[in-house]
Amino acid sequence: MNCKKVLVTGSSGFIGSHVADALEEQGYQVTLFDAVSSKYKTKSQKECIGDILDLDDIEKVIKDCQYVFHFAAQADIGSSSEDPSKTIHNNIIGTQNILEMARRSNVNRIMFASTIYVYSELGSFYRVSKQACEKIIEEYQREFGLDYTILRFGSLYGPRANEFNFISNVLIQALKNKKIVRRGNGEEIREYIHVKDAAQLSVDAIDEKFKNKHLIITGHQQIRVKDLLIMIKEIFSDEIEIEFGDEEELHHYEITPYNYKPQVAKKITPETYFDLGQGLMDQIYDLEINMDKENSSKKVSLRKRKK
Repeated sequence: MNCKKVLVTGSSGFIGSHVADALEEQGYQVTLFDAVSSKYKTKSQKECIGDILDLDDIEKVIKDCQYVFHFAAQADIGSSSEDPSKTIHNNIIGTQNILEMARRSNVNRIMFASTIYVYSELGSFYRVSKQACEKIIEEYQREFGLDYTILRFGSLYGPRANEFNFISNVLIQALKNKKIVRRGNGEEIREYIHVKDAAQLSVDAIDEKFKNKHLIITGHQQIRVKDLLIMIKEIFSDEIEIEFGDEEELHHYEITPYNYKPQVAKKITPETYFDLGQGLMDQIYDLEINMDKENSSKKVSLRKRKK
């Protein structure tokens, strides 16, 4: 049983919460760190509420940790284009704060959540912030010997996803509106990976052979967005409508993000993995449960107001 202590920032979020679970399952002592409490916290996970922009908050939670999985970030590409200041502060200054306190606390390694958008000129200030963070992390290793593993995630899907996650967004549309509206023509190609597979690969990356490496974490199979939507329509027994709009997806790549050359990365994929169709079914089930809970909560609140 592994007794090493690990800090997970952004632990209430989509990928962060799953990584925390995967770490716990492999015997690590997990400390959660986020601005809000995690709905997914387990009894054995320690949780600290704080801000990555506050060095004192970081210092309190990072002591005695061997590894830091840094997932706290402004991750919505759309929001990043609307509010670059928030993205730059949270993603770049927040990451530098984590690195500085990790250096002072003699952390073994930083595991940093990046994105395949670092290969692109798309992705707005989100992509720019991740490119900057990677360079800052590399320089901390050269100057101070703080080791790292950079995890460049592709297209994730699965339970706990935010509404700005593409698959989560279209499944919510299907459940609520019986209709999916997609900007663009649907010819875009993606390699989706289930979040639990991505989380397990992230934990596997602690292996020494991945020290000071850049890793690409994506799925095995390429699929057109149009074909994915047809699959979802079939799951719903063809009872939903799909509409493609004329507007282009300005900040998202169509076939490949590769038009910018950052540090070379090795691609890793799971040997066994969630089937995309089954994964979609599980996510629909998860969304239906959450929507039922929200509706029940609204009904209770309405009854209280009437009283």
